[in-house]
Amino acid sequence: MSFLNSVSQLSWLNAQSLLGIVVFLFLAWLLSENKKRFPFGLLVGALGIQIGLILILFAFPASHSLLSAITGGVGALAAATSNGTQFVFGYLGGGAQPFEVKNPNSMFVFAMQVLPLIVVLSALSALLWHWHVLRWIIKGFGILFQKTIGLGGASSLGVSSGIFLGNVESLILIKAYLDRLSRSELFVLMSVGLANVAGSTMIAYVMILSKVLPDAAGHVLAASIISTPAAVLLARIIIPETKAIAAEPINYQSELIYDSSMDAITKGTAEGLNIALSIAAILVVMVSLVSVVNMALAGFGPVAGEPLSLERILGLVFAPLAWLMGIETREILVAGKLLGVKMTLTEFVAFIQLGAIPPEGMSERTRLLLTYALCGFANIGSVGISVSGFSVLMPDRRGEIMNLIWKALIVGFLATCLSAAVIGAMPEALFFTKE
Repeated sequence: MSFLNSVSQLSWLNAQSLLGIVVFLFLAWLLSENKKRFPFGLLVGALGIQIGLILILFAFPASHSLLSAITGGVGALAAATSNGTQFVFGYLGGGAQPFEVKNPNSMFVFAMQVLPLIVVLSALSALLWHWHVLRWIIKGFGILFQKTIGLGGASSLGVSSGIFLGNVESLILIKAYLDRLSRSELFVLMSVGLANVAGSTMIAYVMILSKVLPDAAGHVLAASIISTPAAVLLARIIIPETKAIAAEPINYQSELIYDSSMDAITKGTAEGLNIALSIAAILVVMVSLVSVVNMALAGFGPVAGEPLSLERILGLVFAPLAWLMGIETREILVAGKLLGVKMTLTEFVAFIQLGAIPPEGMSERTRLLLTYALCGFANIGSVGISVSGFSVLMPDRRGEIMNLIWKALIVGFLATCLSAAVIGAMPEALFFTKE
């Protein structure tokens, strides 16, 4: 189906998403430190980048080949990682089983099937950085963000590298410029770091969603990228820039240097292992704490015929945001629950719960929009990580960082919701093939 034909099939749900875009921008404006300096030019540039990327990935005949290549690459990397995992862990890693398996679904072990992907991709990213491949990709995005949304040289490099390297790691690339960042630039970097995810975790989300979301690899990649201009836009609405920075040159010399390819693989592996272990630990702790809270809430007895739980409360709190993204009313409580899980328990738990919902248990549209809304580090746990990382690199600005971090969390969370609303405002025929 052509793009022009798909436009003719816009519905009320698309208008609902358009309303959501306006409301999310309005919420940011309410928090603005200077309500008279609304960045209209940035608004056009940010939404233009989002729409343009989505059209490139999904609207044209060649897009299918691109998505197939992305999916094939992810599948190949997952298969290669599985071979390494099986070699080390044997049947626990998915190898030949020493006993009869009566329930194949029980063979999926998150720590063995998902976390090793993070380690492998972290090593691969370090290697690609050492070979200058990743540098050129980041340079391309840096120039794009500088030309379209007016970022300065240092901040455009920090923002573009954050898409692939992660929040704190991207700061290393601009370490020499951190003390010269304006307050607005600092806020942009903090917000973007909470709005997107690191490349090392993207592939894990893809594997979690691959069985329930068509073109999961393309959507997860797009989600992380388009939330970047959304976060820049919302951050600049809240704290407008007061100096001219767009003309500042981009310097791609960095302190992130490896001595050799093997050094890159070794250090990348160590960094990936730290990330994987941190994820595993936080999942154990947060899931346990939620269970404790639910046990306490159960003591109040059933409410409306069901036990009271943290998930039900979160569903009610975040349901309005889900509706504004363009999700059908009948599914906003489920969607709101997952948004709340992301905020409190990390996006990993939210993605796991989303991936556990069978295809018949949720509409394609809702699952698609939630993929974009959940794909970001905006959760309470990440606040501590961000404060620690930024403070180590900018100890003299710790007070400023502490003052901005909770606003950055709001921006990071709203940015992914805004991205989901942009997706929801576009024709569904772009993303789903109707038989």
